[in-house]
Amino acid sequence: MGDLFDQLLKLTPAERIQLAEDLWDSVGQGSLPPLTDLQRVEVERRLADHNADPASAASWDLVCARLRSRLG
Repeated sequence: MGDLFDQLLKLTPAERIQLAEDLWDSVGQGSLPPLTDLQRVEVERRLADHNADPASAASWDLVCARLRSRLG
């Protein structure tokens, strides 16, 4: 695994992000572990915050732009 990992680290940041996204997308929804009670409460709290003030949310494009700017 060491050789493969070393090869992966040679990818550009954008390529590594794409790889992570592709790996994540390959995991079926049914194979994810269930949320804990604490996680469910937090998701519900965040959803309530969003419903109370939808304008406070950042667009996906803005989130991606912020991440890309951090990566240089």
